[in-house]
Amino acid sequence: MEIQDINQNQEEDIPIPKIIGLTGGIGSGKTSVAKLLEEKGFPVYYSDDEAKNIVNKDRELKDQIIKLLGSESYINDVYNRKYVAEKVFNDSGLLEQLNHLIHPAVRIDFITWVKKQKSPFVFKETALLFELQLHKDCYKSLLVTADDNLRMKRTMDRDGKTYREIESIMQKQMPEKEKIKLADYIIYNNSDFESLRVATDTVVSELN
Repeated sequence: MEIQDINQNQEEDIPIPKIIGLTGGIGSGKTSVAKLLEEKGFPVYYSDDEAKNIVNKDRELKDQIIKLLGSESYINDVYNRKYVAEKVFNDSGLLEQLNHLIHPAVRIDFITWVKKQKSPFVFKETALLFELQLHKDCYKSLLVTADDNLRMKRTMDRDGKTYREIESIMQKQMPEKEKIKLADYIIYNNSDFESLRVATDTVVSELN
């Protein structure tokens, strides 16, 4: 079943949840919004977290990754995240090939998860919603964004990375101005947590 079919099929006896794609660049506060949504009772599927699980439990996917990146992709049958990151970070072609292996597996897992939910809306949290055009499979999209200098500071404080390391990551992501053009809902997370809560409440109130 296609994801768009899930959203379009509103005539079934059992209501199918509408999928809201939730995204944001590094340091935007995307995960904080996801947690606030969960507090309100909305199911959230954490795509990046689930991908980390799937690369370790899907035997066929493991074999494909090893074929693409080499046997060092796994150590004692456990995904070697550091090695893989170093291999693909400066090789966009290799990264694209890796994404084309992982994301179909995540997509299948997500569809199975959606079918089990009872809420009228579910949120799919994913960093690459627009980059991989996953928003086209969603009912609506929600972007969490913030000023670049603030995102930079948050990430430095949280991850202990240097300015140059974070700058390099940000430069490889889709520019915020491009994401803003594509998003149906936008939360500007440039203030405190209470302001973020209010902004999240506003988006929830507009869902229909």
